[in-house]
Amino acid sequence: MAQNQLPDFKTNLSEWFNEVVLKAELADYAPVKGCMVIRPYGYALWENIQKFMDVLIKKHDVENAYFPLFIPMSYFEKEKEHVEGFAPELAVVTVGGGKELVDKLAVRPTSEMMMYEMYKKWFGSWRDLPVRMNQWCNVVRWEKRTYLFLRTSEFLWQEGHCAHLTHEESMQEVMWAIKMYEQTYNELMGVYGIIGAKSDSEKFAGGFKSYTFEALMPNGKSLQACTSHDLGQNFSKSIDWTVQDQIGEKSMPWQNSWGFSTRSIGGLIMSHGDEKGLVIPPNIAPIQIVIVPIPGHTTALEKSKELLKNLESYRIKLDDKEGETAGVKFNKWELKGIPLRIEIGDRDVASGTVIISRRDTSEKITVPIADISTTVDALLKDIQQKLFDKHKKFTQDHTFKADTYDEFKKIMETSRGFISAHWCENADCEAQIKTDTKATTRCLPLDAPEENGKCVRCGKPSSHRWLFGLSY
Repeated sequence: MAQNQLPDFKTNLSEWFNEVVLKAELADYAPVKGCMVIRPYGYALWENIQKFMDVLIKKHDVENAYFPLFIPMSYFEKEKEHVEGFAPELAVVTVGGGKELVDKLAVRPTSEMMMYEMYKKWFGSWRDLPVRMNQWCNVVRWEKRTYLFLRTSEFLWQEGHCAHLTHEESMQEVMWAIKMYEQTYNELMGVYGIIGAKSDSEKFAGGFKSYTFEALMPNGKSLQACTSHDLGQNFSKSIDWTVQDQIGEKSMPWQNSWGFSTRSIGGLIMSHGDEKGLVIPPNIAPIQIVIVPIPGHTTALEKSKELLKNLESYRIKLDDKEGETAGVKFNKWELKGIPLRIEIGDRDVASGTVIISRRDTSEKITVPIADISTTVDALLKDIQQKLFDKHKKFTQDHTFKADTYDEFKKIMETSRGFISAHWCENADCEAQIKTDTKATTRCLPLDAPEENGKCVRCGKPSSHRWLFGLSY
């Protein structure tokens, strides 16, 4: 597959993204509008995310469970802000078994109301707390504009839902979850980002406070890559869930929820991609190494089978498919983003060497076969670290300070990226900034220092610099 078949990565990221997802066989458009089919190669990425994150979740004493896909509309209506926030995206079942339903059913957009009704049934004492549950499932949000992986009407995710006796304990859980997500992005996916609090207008519908991990994409847009929510006692109050505390009084549990979805794969694709296609970090790569014996080279094929066995501790594939030239195979695996490609011909076998090609830098090195295991191990670790370092540097290089509205507007019109600017935290001012520039508040970074300043738009007093940017 010729490299020039892809749209330009730097000037047309949107079309590049769609083409790469399709040609690399990550996903395809489903017959249902707004939905996608995740193909095996794409689903393998999600499986590796699950494997990595599920260990961290269980280590934190969170148990996996499963709750129904259908939620009675009467449940949603108990928390007004929650139902208002999700109403535009709800898919509702009105007919079941050929009969119109008296109580309409929402197709799960999120599971707060279903899970908390069960928590109320099961847990009535302070001794039952904390409650820590998570489910890996699908959800439906009827999107008007869809985008493969980044925004589809149905997507996969995990949603954790916990309840505690005190707000302090619940907040510790909120922070644990968002930092667990940061660890997943940093260590598994090689993606750097900023943890921070969302503004009141951007927080989760029905929640008290929301926290996000914001990742900057190559086109200067910000991806809300996952979220963790302090729900306060809002949902406990809406369903009248109380537990008996240590002195026999009724107490409403403090709750939190946190979610990480297949949108993350969209962020992964864009963060590391280039003009040749995908670049996948070794830790998450479904295939870490591909061996390509030169077609028609008999001794090379036999030696490749030996190498396959010797390197079986890695996720490795031998491409001995007939009917394709070496060049076609090289381009195919570059498109799929395989971290390392081992090339071997009959001459290489005779000299006791192979050629190893790095996907991230396109560098080719000749390696003695006797040293291949240690070389491969070192290269995979180096690629993983270099990809993270590269994305971190890109983010830092594209984070700008703006002290005036003219500076703010100029950045949005040119370089884009994250803009660090004072904001008075007034919702009307926030809305006007979006109207004027299309920029939204991304977050107040957790490590943002208090500093006296003036709002970049209205000039009123401000105590923090917020991050602004274009959103996906």
